[in-house]
Amino acid sequence: MQALETQRLTLSYGERNIIEALDLNIPRGKITVFIGSNGSGKSTLLRSLARLLKPKEGAILLEGESIAKRSTKEVAKRLAILPQGPSAPEGLTILQLVKQGRYPYQNWLQQWSEEDEQMVNKALAATQLTDMANRAVDSLSGGQRQRAWIAMTLAQGTETILLDEPTTYLDMSHQIEILDLLFELNQTEQRTIVMVLHDLNLACRYAHHIVAVHNQTVVAEGDPNEVLTTDLVRTVFDMDCQITQDPLYGTPMCIPYSKSRLGIVQAEPKAFAMS
Repeated sequence: MQALETQRLTLSYGERNIIEALDLNIPRGKITVFIGSNGSGKSTLLRSLARLLKPKEGAILLEGESIAKRSTKEVAKRLAILPQGPSAPEGLTILQLVKQGRYPYQNWLQQWSEEDEQMVNKALAATQLTDMANRAVDSLSGGQRQRAWIAMTLAQGTETILLDEPTTYLDMSHQIEILDLLFELNQTEQRTIVMVLHDLNLACRYAHHIVAVHNQTVVAEGDPNEVLTTDLVRTVFDMDCQITQDPLYGTPMCIPYSKSRLGIVQAEPKAFAMS
């Protein structure tokens, strides 16, 4: 059984279709990354998988059953989503934020439990935030803040986690920190991770499964070594490039061509020869 599946899924804003008649399978226990140009529908597709956007047509299956037939709390016990650029109320502490991840398990009959406490502590430990739990979220660095939000999603205890551009606005070291954390969660706990990423090289380094979104549909999906080609990059991003191998990890690495810069590099040897 797949973690998530779409059947003839069509998504739209008003009369404009963003995704049309899409059949897609998200493998369980793997890291799947959506890639595509701005406005291609990556984030729209991710939001629909979390039932934040109602399909115009078709269906979304969560663990083999229509997500539309499940209650909100039932979905939240199985699937967590971290949207792009989340914000917290001023003064809210990391601990208070992470505790919100246990909301799906609360009701008037069942209040805060020992299991809730354990899940919150486990999430703080996994994101290395235990010693900072009483700090205000708005006082944190970008990487720390993103880890706090990820801790909240971990506290939900879901098998599947969706993240919309989790590394946006972070510097390189913090990008690697966040992606390493998600990779470790996948490896140690077999969490299904679905992300939208802009950096093709990082997408290939961390993903088991790449989904390329273009022109209202998925134009390619599968292992990064099979998906990332010069033809795909030209089709999806309207850009010429060279695909080589990452010297450290052996994954595909995209080196984009810059026509103006390439012209300068090619001209430099000639100028040197004349001097």
